[in-house]
Amino acid sequence: MINKLITEQSSDYNNLEQMSTTELLTNMNNEDKTVPLAIEKVIPSINKLVDVIHEKMSNGGRLFYIGAGTSGRLGVLDASECPPTYGVSDDWIIGIIAGGDIALRKAVENAEDDADLAWQNLQEYAISDKDVLLGIAASGTTPYVIGGLQKAKEQNIITGCITCNQNSPLALEADYPIELVVGPEFVTGSTRMKAGTAQKLALNMISTTVMIKLGRVKGNKMVDMKLSNKKLVSRGVKMIMDELTVEESFAKRLLKKHKSVRKSLEAYKKEIKELNL
Repeated sequence: MINKLITEQSSDYNNLEQMSTTELLTNMNNEDKTVPLAIEKVIPSINKLVDVIHEKMSNGGRLFYIGAGTSGRLGVLDASECPPTYGVSDDWIIGIIAGGDIALRKAVENAEDDADLAWQNLQEYAISDKDVLLGIAASGTTPYVIGGLQKAKEQNIITGCITCNQNSPLALEADYPIELVVGPEFVTGSTRMKAGTAQKLALNMISTTVMIKLGRVKGNKMVDMKLSNKKLVSRGVKMIMDELTVEESFAKRLLKKHKSVRKSLEAYKKEIKELNL
């Protein structure tokens, strides 16, 4: 099987150790340029998955990511960035990696080869048919991810996947497969490179689009972001200034009082409306 995987095919470049630094960087960059083009080809598939995720989450469902290694880390990363960015609950988008949180920093031996482990992990969150499960695996052959999708389908849970090979076992299991075929890696088999970049871009597109459709963005601003540091507070103040055309000092007072950009805007507009009645 491994010999047939595009992600495992020999690099189009050889004798890497003989290349200059400039040659290495230029050739890697040239390969990376092909990634957005591969994603462009499957936007219709991403569209279908986003729409079903939006429908489920609009009705109280959640989005789960499962993966191993780089794929698992990317899922956890995307899930962990949604609460501070969009002010949503930590249990709205949940990322699970084979081997648990320790695997975010160190490889956990054989975790990805356990076909039953993902479903055990998902049971800790009481996953149900209200939710959507998205499996992430560059190869499309990871037992941990495939096993998770198989069990989910038995429970009538909608499934999707992101993989970088065509017609993989994982894609055949998914209701909504996304196949990002980016070709052989610059370093043969190193799927943290182009494949990982493609997966990250796709996850960005999926979660961002879902959050926008769920009303977590106003205009082009993250009005529900958590004000967890000075930079974000300053960003919030600027949002209020731009939206309401008010002075910085006034915007700061509004934000300090309401603790949220959205609430600040709503409170001000409500007050103005009442004054005009």
